[in-house]
Amino acid sequence: MLSLFRKTPILGALLAQVIALPVVAAVTGPLSTSVERLPLIVIALVLQGALAALLCALFRLPRWWLLIAFLFPLAMGSAMLLGNLPAWPFGIAFLILALIFSNTTRGRVPLYLTNAETASVLKDLMRDRNAKSMLDLGCGLGGVVRALDGEGRQARGVENAPAVYLAARLLSVIAGKGEIRRGDLWKTDVSDADMVYAFLSPTPMPALWQKLSTEMKPGSLFVSNSFAVPGVDPDEIWELSDSRKTRLFLYPIGKAVEQTPA
Repeated sequence: MLSLFRKTPILGALLAQVIALPVVAAVTGPLSTSVERLPLIVIALVLQGALAALLCALFRLPRWWLLIAFLFPLAMGSAMLLGNLPAWPFGIAFLILALIFSNTTRGRVPLYLTNAETASVLKDLMRDRNAKSMLDLGCGLGGVVRALDGEGRQARGVENAPAVYLAARLLSVIAGKGEIRRGDLWKTDVSDADMVYAFLSPTPMPALWQKLSTEMKPGSLFVSNSFAVPGVDPDEIWELSDSRKTRLFLYPIGKAVEQTPA
């Protein structure tokens, strides 16, 4: 069951709401005679969201689903209480969310943003290894690309979510640094990159390693932020001192890599 939720987290989130509903009804039912209607509804919605988020944590869903589970009842309840709101604001909100988070539902790759401390370490890594070209797969807003581009280094980023790509492209044009392209990371040519960087999620890592280990040139380097390749020992693990306690997994290409026993 947990493996199913990891593959299709929305099923776990929906089940959490379904399980929470009768529990909330049982808890708030006796309060209906002593608490006014509006405060009771607010209590019920907060309790529904909190219980659903707790269940999502027990189902081991990614952390952003916990937030979604908590906010969903509040959003639905607010919409019903407000009553005669026009439909178009919800349509616009859905469209914006779809343009930003399309990768999350389709490829189970959320929008993770690399902090400045990690970008600085990546820049030092390129200098130490004399890497001239870098590719960020799923570059988000392109902060890493802009931070690493320049001083003889060429940094490129690939992003598929339309709104995120447009924002990244605009920021890079304004800064005059880096190259942002819209595209599918699975179809991206990685053969000329000295270093490939990714901050994705656990789900795509096995397939991503298969792609990179066969398509990247010997002597190049794959760096994964936070998520290791299952069954493959990295050459190095760098633990940073930033607030997130970021871990960078370094996988050299063309070097024998030990397989972790199953």
